[in-house]
Amino acid sequence: MASSSATSSAKDKTLIVVESPSKAKTINKYLGKDYMVFASVGHIKDLPKKEIGLDFDNHYEPRYEVIAGKEKVVRQLKKLAGEASDILIATDPDREGEAIAWHIANEVDFTRKPVHRVLFNEITKKAIVEAIQHPHQIDYRLVRSQQTRQGLDKIVGYKISPFLWNVVLRGLSAGRVQSVALRLICERENEIEKFQPKEYWTIIADFTTATGETFSAKLVKINGNKAEINNGKEAEKTASAILSRIYGVAAITPKLQQRKPPLPFTTSLLQQAASNQLGFGSKKTMRIAQQLYEGIEIGAEGATGLITYMRTDSTRISSEAVEQAERYITQQYGTEYTGGTKAAKNSKKTQDAHEAIRPTLVSHTPDTMKQFLSPDQFKLYALIWKRFLASRMAPAKIEQTRVEVSDHEQQFLFRASGSKVLFPGFLKVYNEQKELDYEARKSTRDDEEKEQIVQLPKKLSVNETLNLDDLEKKQSFTRPPARYTEASLVKELDNYGIGRPSTYAGIFSTLQDRRYVELQKKKIIPTELGRDVSVILVANFPDIFNVKFTAHMENELDKVATGEDDYEEVLDSFYRPLETALSVRKNDPLLPQNHDAETCDKCGKGKMVIKWTASGKFLGCSNYPSCRNIKPIASAKVRPTETGIRCPGCSNGRMVLRNGRFGPFLACTNYPKCNTILKLDKQRKIEPPKTPPLETDLDCPKCGAPLYLRTGKRGLWLGCSKFPKCRGRQAWGQLDPSIQQHWQEVMEEHQAKHPLVTLRMVDGSPVDMRMSIDDIIARAEENGLVEIDNGEEQEKPAEER
Repeated sequence: MASSSATSSAKDKTLIVVESPSKAKTINKYLGKDYMVFASVGHIKDLPKKEIGLDFDNHYEPRYEVIAGKEKVVRQLKKLAGEASDILIATDPDREGEAIAWHIANEVDFTRKPVHRVLFNEITKKAIVEAIQHPHQIDYRLVRSQQTRQGLDKIVGYKISPFLWNVVLRGLSAGRVQSVALRLICERENEIEKFQPKEYWTIIADFTTATGETFSAKLVKINGNKAEINNGKEAEKTASAILSRIYGVAAITPKLQQRKPPLPFTTSLLQQAASNQLGFGSKKTMRIAQQLYEGIEIGAEGATGLITYMRTDSTRISSEAVEQAERYITQQYGTEYTGGTKAAKNSKKTQDAHEAIRPTLVSHTPDTMKQFLSPDQFKLYALIWKRFLASRMAPAKIEQTRVEVSDHEQQFLFRASGSKVLFPGFLKVYNEQKELDYEARKSTRDDEEKEQIVQLPKKLSVNETLNLDDLEKKQSFTRPPARYTEASLVKELDNYGIGRPSTYAGIFSTLQDRRYVELQKKKIIPTELGRDVSVILVANFPDIFNVKFTAHMENELDKVATGEDDYEEVLDSFYRPLETALSVRKNDPLLPQNHDAETCDKCGKGKMVIKWTASGKFLGCSNYPSCRNIKPIASAKVRPTETGIRCPGCSNGRMVLRNGRFGPFLACTNYPKCNTILKLDKQRKIEPPKTPPLETDLDCPKCGAPLYLRTGKRGLWLGCSKFPKCRGRQAWGQLDPSIQQHWQEVMEEHQAKHPLVTLRMVDGSPVDMRMSIDDIIARAEENGLVEIDNGEEQEKPAEER
């Protein structure tokens, strides 16, 4: 392929510019020697990093500059453009891709050559050739829409983040969409904390027919009213009355159901399904999907795009893909299995530029592709392939039978439901009923309680007498709203119309990076800092950080893309009210945490208000610096959690999960005798212990301190031992070969003395490093390696008090 090498030439060739090297490699395979494919490696220009970059006195016009480190790419781009006969820009077919294309076009404008835009939804030979044959102009409306989104986000970051620095803590940041997502997470947590569980009881009866067949049925009505049993006494009384009756079949109601096949994946649905079924985070899902889209080496075929473009909220499928799928279904399952579902009617917010996410060729089955894919690539590809094929298959036909059992006085009514698949239809390929039920739910608050399906007797008739064999009385409590998972947070934002396909993946990771939320057992929990920030933002800017306003702004961005609205008007409608609110709150911020602050007991004038530091919160007098009275804030200490992992640093310690200033980590129970710690990554997976750095006698070029020798992804490297106070480094390649040889030998000896440690559980079994620490703890509890902490302090014996 044509690379970004300075020695490459585009003389008398058509230059095609893409943003990804792997995409360039795949495209180059389909084109001949008359084409040169060059990768810009993403954006080449952006708004300045250290300033807002918008000219507020000149219609909010953005001011762009070449991204640091991209100067060489721009020089190569200009050189190739000057040599080429034609210039085509084939960046991704969305607003971000259009913006990249616009910046590239501006950089090569000096050539005075025509620059055209080519779009393809899939990276296949047919799609690429067809796109090249039908080029068009850059859509400046899409560019303006991207600029509007970026401008809105910059305004929030540069106007509201300093507000947080002043009232909470320097270094904090706010985001237009992320802060609304944080508000949803915090409000859900507040609901959970305020929730008062209510007791209720269910009664299940086991009945036997005259032929000896048994089935279970649930009590649903008492004297014609819904069965509501609120305590154990009521349950005992009801059970006694039930046992004194004679029972028979009151009704049998068969019903034929057609279960429609699912729609193919949109970005939102793919991220949710990958989270629920594969345990992938949104960022990981999109990274792998990008690889499948840009091209995978598949033997003799070479680099081949396996799926269509993965940022879409459309469920539309091309007629060619439909025909391809139906031919495959007919060959594999028969004609009766064809006849998939129609695409959902597009809402106003849907961008229908692309199809739904689907395989580029149905004949590339997961089994045939498995040998060419990594395990994670295979899992995601199989999920996309099966979902698409299922969407083109016939509905499943299911006979659902409801049986009602009543006593001879018709006081108690029991109900049981059974089902039988008459025709599997799409279930042959995609039988993920739990996922489909989840997608059908509009609420993310809780799991809807579905009627249990039981095995009904083969022979059963109305008025048939039944024997009551046994009764089960089950105590339950109403549950609080469910915490968000990554999947349900995406679902909630999608339901509200907040964010777009290109933004979902970054929302949660941004909140996590800012330490506003944590992921525990796949549930998103706001940190104390996150809750404080959310309360303050909502109190001071209620009209900005709310769901309705944010959804409204998303619609305005769509209108800019279609030409219905104007860049300046949209930014103005956002900036003016924000500027007004800031002018009011800048010197008089609302801090709800301090509403009930007590009078300072030292000076008697100030109030003891909450103040924040990087290591936590404390109470300080508002009359500071005249009064320097401070007090710690009492908080319940969270006890460390046993993990069942043996300490790799000492012989008899165990690793426990603790929370520190920078988040959760694992520490040895023998601290301070043993100070072994293990870090966790963003997915709460254990980071493998690293070989300690080797101190050398080489001097740091900046401060003169000894340099440490370490092993990195690219080999050996030297960094100052005083890091982070000094960030001096010595280029390994600039050392004399004899010195390199010496330190390589010393490093080999050092590594032999410090071999990589295999973490083991207390029973000697290896720790599965692919699992999150929460799953490791759950498995350890199941296997009896740790005691389950019930959260109750045991009273100490008198001699220990």
